[in-house]
Amino acid sequence: MNVFFARVAGYVICLSLLTSFSSDAQDRATDAPVPNNWFTLDAKADGYYGISLNQAYQFLKGKKSKTVVVTTIDSGIDTAQKDLQSVLWVNPKEKPGNGKDDDNNGYVDDIHGWNFLGGPENKCDCKETSEEVREYERLKPKYINATATTATDKKEYTYWLHVKHLRDSTVDKASSELKQLTPIMSALVETSGIIKKALKLKADQSFTLEDLNRVHATNDTLKDVKFLWNATLSAAGDKATSVKILKDYSEYIAKLNNDISPDLDMRKRTVGDNPDVLRDKPYGNNILKSDQSFHGTMVAGFIGAVRDNGYGINGVADNVRIMSVVASPDGDEYDKDVANAIYYAVNNGAKIINMSFGKKLSPHKDWVDAAIKYAGAHDVLLVLASGNDSQNVDDVPDYPNDTFLDGSATDADYLINVGASGMKADDALAADFTNYGKKNVDLFAPGVQVTSVTINAETQTEDGTSFSSPITAGIAALVLEYYPDLSARQLKQVLMQSAHPLTGMMVNKPGTKEKVDFATLCKSGGIVNAYEAVQIASKMKGERK
Repeated sequence: MNVFFARVAGYVICLSLLTSFSSDAQDRATDAPVPNNWFTLDAKADGYYGISLNQAYQFLKGKKSKTVVVTTIDSGIDTAQKDLQSVLWVNPKEKPGNGKDDDNNGYVDDIHGWNFLGGPENKCDCKETSEEVREYERLKPKYINATATTATDKKEYTYWLHVKHLRDSTVDKASSELKQLTPIMSALVETSGIIKKALKLKADQSFTLEDLNRVHATNDTLKDVKFLWNATLSAAGDKATSVKILKDYSEYIAKLNNDISPDLDMRKRTVGDNPDVLRDKPYGNNILKSDQSFHGTMVAGFIGAVRDNGYGINGVADNVRIMSVVASPDGDEYDKDVANAIYYAVNNGAKIINMSFGKKLSPHKDWVDAAIKYAGAHDVLLVLASGNDSQNVDDVPDYPNDTFLDGSATDADYLINVGASGMKADDALAADFTNYGKKNVDLFAPGVQVTSVTINAETQTEDGTSFSSPITAGIAALVLEYYPDLSARQLKQVLMQSAHPLTGMMVNKPGTKEKVDFATLCKSGGIVNAYEAVQIASKMKGERK
């Protein structure tokens, strides 16, 4: 979900080049700082290929808005974050803290949302393995020694072969990365102390690239250490800190280890339910903040962080209430949780649902399909991140998606799939990491070095379609605020029409240096634009019932 992990390979290269200066790292270090709000800017007026948000608000000036409830199905939210406190959804039928299910919806004290990864005693199943690993372990006793001839259930055996292929690929990749990253992690931990000593910092303090530039290297050891951290901090972005990099490394290494040696009892110990039974009993808790909530908090910030308060960032939409539903751990989400999260959001009044997650396998896709259809039937727009694997999802599917198992749809008119775009109208306009697809990705939105608020009163700059999606959801919410009669189908139409095809703009095909026409990478062929969207919406007759 976080493209920092895709950058890890870059850190490996940085270390291998320890004795020969990296010109790329040098160029990154001397580049002018990227504006925190670049994703809101206008290509012609500002030189950054943002969403023209200022122009949209100029167009809407003087018009009245109506509050829109937006749900983030994610890793949670910091409910104490100053930029989000006043825009949190509040369940009007629930009395906080009384330990009762006042509105009889099955969820006790769900004031700002619900945590489907939660369990008794405020526990949370925040760290999971990949879906293909879980499925491999489930099917292994039955099929590990089976063949096409001996297997009695031929369909399930074919599925097992697919699961085994995905699992083997995941484990091989995790093993390879661990081999590279473990010594680098050790080197960074050890050398961070040398830099802190040179800067006269305490052991628990952090340093940035700007701090590093103040270090005067008086010997070869310090020169090499400074180079390592210069390359690492530069690769991570000009706002990166040493503490954050080490934390990300540590968490990513833990995730890799969990794919290789999975803790398959975590769900049972923590949540206590059966993830292969959709509606066995109410489960979860109302704890929305955990150490993993930085992702969900960032997502919420892009959508609706309080505007013009002199703090944090300005969210895209100015009159939303954000409902947090936790269903996305550090690892792959369960289909059961995704389906129940969608039902919860719809039943509690959400008009837009953002889903910044994805995986390679969906064992209970029919459950998720049914929930997505339920949202559509209740006129709710779903906004989905396309994924960060540099893959053509027309050929290699990512889940969830709107190609339903029963054949009832291959492109639902109430679900929009979003890829990530870069800052400039150059060959990197399509982010190197983004998934793409002329049939299954609808449009692109900014997702490179974008900044939002996160947990514990901090801001964070990250890459990912995880953030392109809420920027798009924020535009959808902004449109619906001022044009509340528009249906979910019309909202998707507005967003698609706002993304003018960039036909003839040659860019790097994600994950390669091959040049392709940007317009071939998604259905609309373009990048979503708030200004264009509100103009288009203003001319439409709403069909919301």
